[in-house]
Amino acid sequence: MIASSDLISELKHRGASRVALQAPEGLKRRLSDIAEDLKSAGFTVFVSGDPCYGACDLDLDLLKDTDVLVHLGHAPVDGTDRVIYDIFRMDFDPGVVLNALPLFTTDRIGLVTTVQHVHLIPEVTRILEEAGVSVTVAEGTGRTPYPGQILGCSFEAARRTGTSEILYLGTGVFHPLGVQIATGARVIACDPYTKTIEEVNGERLLRRRYALIEKARQAEKIGILVSPKSGQARRDLATDLVSLSEKATLIQLREVTADQLLNLGLPCYVNTACPRLAYDDQVRWPVPVLTPQEFEILCGIRKFEEYEVDEIR
Repeated sequence: MIASSDLISELKHRGASRVALQAPEGLKRRLSDIAEDLKSAGFTVFVSGDPCYGACDLDLDLLKDTDVLVHLGHAPVDGTDRVIYDIFRMDFDPGVVLNALPLFTTDRIGLVTTVQHVHLIPEVTRILEEAGVSVTVAEGTGRTPYPGQILGCSFEAARRTGTSEILYLGTGVFHPLGVQIATGARVIACDPYTKTIEEVNGERLLRRRYALIEKARQAEKIGILVSPKSGQARRDLATDLVSLSEKATLIQLREVTADQLLNLGLPCYVNTACPRLAYDDQVRWPVPVLTPQEFEILCGIRKFEEYEVDEIR
C-alpha cells in the first residue's frame, strides 16, 4: 500500500507538516510504506505503534504533537476535525451473494456489511434485485455513516432495515451474531472469500451469557471498567452502574487485558469499554466480564427475557 495522491493533496490543503499515522492491528505493517511516501512528499511522519482497535481508539496523545492524525481502515465515529479517516477497501466478486438465496424464505431482505465492503453494496443490491429479491439498505447515521454499515458496537443499520431476514456480507461470526440478537431477525452470513453461507443464531451465545450472569452472583466485589479512549469512554453509564450495587467500584483501564484483571484481583467485572471485549474475549478472561445490560439483569432491574446486545450509540 502506498499513500494515495488524494491523501497527500488533503494534507497539503490542510497545511500539515507533522503527520501521525495510525492503523488497527491487521493493517499496522502497511504503515511503514505509507510513511515513506509521505516523507518523500515533504511531511514529517510519526507512526503510532500502540494497540488500536478501531476509530473509537484514536491516538490523541500523538495528535497533540502533530498537525493531523491519519487513521487507516475505519470510518469516523466522532467529529474530531484533525483526523483524516482513510478507509481500507476490500474487493470481492459481488456475485457470491447469489449463493445465499436458497437460504432465504422471503423475497424482501435487509443488507448489511462492514466498512471495508460498503462500496460494493450498490452492486450487490443490483445483483440481488435482478434475481428477484427486494433489498433494503438503511442510510448511514451516527457511528456508522455509510449506508448498510455496521460495527461490532453498533447494529443500528440492521435494525433500520425493518426486515425479518437479513444478509450479512463479510468475514467472521461476531457481526452477524450481533445483528441476530439486536434485531431478532433471521440472519444469513455470507463470507465472500471462503464462500461459506450459513444461518447464524444467537441462542448458544445467550445461554453462555446467562451462565456467566449466574456465576457472577457469587461475587462479593465487582469492578466497573471504564475506558478513557476517545470513542469508548462511557463514563456516565459506568457511574450509573456503580450506583446499582454496593459491591461495585469504578476502575479506569486503557487496555483491558487478562493480566490486568488478574492483578486487580476482583471476582467479576462489568465492561463499559468496547462491547466486543465481553463477547469476543470471554474465553481469555479469568473471571466473568459482563455487559452493562447483563449487570442490570444481575441487579434485578432487567429480566433476561429483555436481553439486549451491548452497543455504543
